[in-house]
Amino acid sequence: MDYIALLAYGDTGWGDEIAHGALVTVSLALATLPFGLVLGLALALAKRGEDPALSRAADIYTTIFRGLPELLTLFLVYYGGQNLLNAATVALGLGQWTLSSFVSGMVALGLVFAAYSSEVFLSAFRAIPHGQWEGARALGLSHRRILGLVILPQLLRISLPGLSNVWLNLLKDTALVSVIGLADIMRETGVAARVTREPFLFFGLACALYLVLTLISSVGLRRIELWTKRGEVVR
Repeated sequence: MDYIALLAYGDTGWGDEIAHGALVTVSLALATLPFGLVLGLALALAKRGEDPALSRAADIYTTIFRGLPELLTLFLVYYGGQNLLNAATVALGLGQWTLSSFVSGMVALGLVFAAYSSEVFLSAFRAIPHGQWEGARALGLSHRRILGLVILPQLLRISLPGLSNVWLNLLKDTALVSVIGLADIMRETGVAARVTREPFLFFGLACALYLVLTLISSVGLRRIELWTKRGEVVR
């Protein structure tokens, strides 16, 4: 078997399909990241807030989405979300809309990412001395400016190691979207393995691609971590 020909671009090889699958995987992870970070930060703020109902609701959310398997969450969003979307659009007279596999994967993985990242943010909030808040208030800063100028920069530095682990888990969990038809790395390599009957070659290639993405992410996150600690290095 000519392995080079199987991995080549064009009609005779699978290189272009697998490259497209890698692009879809990276795009899905990057699209999920801001959604999960913003929701996770909002959940952390709710948990440490003074409203007991809001805090309890955030705790319930975290318990549910940390307890459910990611694959089950994906199915619930893909099938249940489609039904909810159809009910809403029909009620508004807009007809039936289709929830794409990409959007379903982004929402499902984002909900799980937010549950885990909220715990990371909450721990980082607790690591910031309360005197930081008191000192900022003594300077006359509003609550919003305290968060933006004093707390959030420290929060990023403290939470980055934990968020790095959650990001790497997210990158691997993108493989689950292949079961709902999204042409990511796993789906493209799986199709190639079945057609060519060379599962070791193509699934080994999938392993290599995920390891490369993980390595690139680790290098990038390490650079970000060094940037957030640049003031400590100077001291």
